[in-house]
Amino acid sequence: MQLQELLYTQGFGTRRVCFGLVQQGLVTVDGQIVTDPSADVDAVEGLPYTVQGTAWEYHEKAYLMLHKPAGTECSQKPSTYPSIYTLLPSPLRLRPNKGAVQGVQAIGRLDQDTTGLLLLTDDGQFIHRMGSPKHHVPKVYEVTTKHPIDDAQVARLLGGVVLDDDPKPVRAAACEAVAPLHLRLTLTEGKYHQVKRMLAAVGNRVEGLDRSRIGDLVLPADLAPGQWRWLTSEQVDALKTAKKHT
Repeated sequence: MQLQELLYTQGFGTRRVCFGLVQQGLVTVDGQIVTDPSADVDAVEGLPYTVQGTAWEYHEKAYLMLHKPAGTECSQKPSTYPSIYTLLPSPLRLRPNKGAVQGVQAIGRLDQDTTGLLLLTDDGQFIHRMGSPKHHVPKVYEVTTKHPIDDAQVARLLGGVVLDDDPKPVRAAACEAVAPLHLRLTLTEGKYHQVKRMLAAVGNRVEGLDRSRIGDLVLPADLAPGQWRWLTSEQVDALKTAKKHT
């Protein structure tokens, strides 16, 4: 792959812009400055390179985890709060895509006041698989409640509650009262404000909501709110092969 084409696939601008970055000596590959935009580069996964002094690795598809902070919206065009996409560097937001939307996209959405683990990618098949009813993987939420959790509420959440827009009961895949005001709730489907509405249906209220896990992927303790990192190939493979919670 020509170096200018590699940079283009990674979101560093138009092909003309990428041509200029290389020609001006602003790109290194494997620690060596390359000034020929048409130089042939072996685009292997993880190939190290720098652009204007910032270190990158080549990834054919981008798979990221983000620790979503409170007061942000999972939208490219937020209405009230800052977008989560402003937390990402420009190349990740500009990676070319065959569809109409550029860059990585969030897989599902978290409310503006909900924090925790969020996945982003530019792999359309991966987004579809993670969102398909046939392959829903468990998502674990740490819920701070207004009132103490009792056994009856846990039983109802496990047995199924009816939400106002759907006559079919919605059930938690798992539910555990960790502390009087701390509920650990596992869901395998996603509906609008689902956790908040489920808790309201059993006579309680959500005061705080944090997603701690998707499948076997746990939000790392050292990933601070607002920070992101690449998923490893092992983590991506595990998510792709995750089974629905039973």
